[in-house]
Amino acid sequence: MQVKMTTIPGLTFAVQIEEVNHRDDFGGLICYLASLYRIDPKTSARSLLRRSRIPGAAADMTREFQCDGIQAFRRLERA
Repeated sequence: MQVKMTTIPGLTFAVQIEEVNHRDDFGGLICYLASLYRIDPKTSARSLLRRSRIPGAAADMTREFQCDGIQAFRRLERA
């Protein structure tokens, strides 16, 4: 099982994207889960914002923050 974590720092909070990818011996996909967490800078508490089972969703979430920048953080701030 492979777990990849990406943290994107922000001014008021950080976003952590966690991707779990589990494959069998032949390379077939067994399990995939991408989770988007909001991290409070003072307490380091994680709160779940979004979760997806679609393979490649973590790359889409990361691309959203790279393209939209501060606007992506503002959308999550309201959530």
